[in-house]
Amino acid sequence: MTGLSANTGIIFRIKQYAIHDGPGIRTTVFFKGCPLDCWWCHNPEGIRLAPETCQPAAGSESKPETLGTRMTVAEVLARVEKDVIFYDESGGGVTFSGGEPLSQAEFLFALLDACRKRDIHTTVDTSGYAPPDIFNTVLVKADRVLFDLKLVDDAAHKQFTGVSNNLILSNFRAAQASDKVQVRFPVIPGITDNPENIDRLAQMAATSGKIKRFDLLPYHPSAAAKYQRLGLVDRMNGTAAPTTEHMDMLKDRVARYGFTVRVGG
Repeated sequence: MTGLSANTGIIFRIKQYAIHDGPGIRTTVFFKGCPLDCWWCHNPEGIRLAPETCQPAAGSESKPETLGTRMTVAEVLARVEKDVIFYDESGGGVTFSGGEPLSQAEFLFALLDACRKRDIHTTVDTSGYAPPDIFNTVLVKADRVLFDLKLVDDAAHKQFTGVSNNLILSNFRAAQASDKVQVRFPVIPGITDNPENIDRLAQMAATSGKIKRFDLLPYHPSAAAKYQRLGLVDRMNGTAAPTTEHMDMLKDRVARYGFTVRVGG
């Protein structure tokens, strides 16, 4: 974290006109650095905190690309504010994603405060893997929290993400007292999509009655090329995306618990 502060963080992408990262049309700001190492990670360029070099695709004449840029709060806001007209018309705003935005907590807090002063709606997309004081601060400062739940079994969680889920589930229990939270569940064939895992997570999410939305995010192998360019091993090894029929079945299963369910977020 050397050189980082409440005013400076490391961002690896800013995506405009996002429609799957919260309500309305949004700008998604991707923070670098994540304490998890999920086998299916769609943004492997966001795992390491430090800027890194990504090699060009095989056969390409492009030059290597540096992923990760140090940016100040003012620089991020300048990018975000370019799209205010779209937020106002669609009920959108800015989403902080990653990586794991809570890994750069002070920078995230400063951005959330700055957006609130400008009446910009904020959403934080998180794995929930952070000290409780940091997670609870985000729960207060953000307008919406997208909580990524993956596996209820701790041994399986350690195997496929590299960390225990004890802290995640503890933070999720705290989050259930808030009406700001919606669940995002990655549907990973052969890993997360077994009925017992889905039922247990849905039951947990339904406990308080305050969480109304449950998004199913189907795995897609489109990130395979990123792993190659970053010199990383793609542990999904050509796993196919779940079928539409399978996603429809899971949608119906989760809806039984009283949620509004969307496929794709």
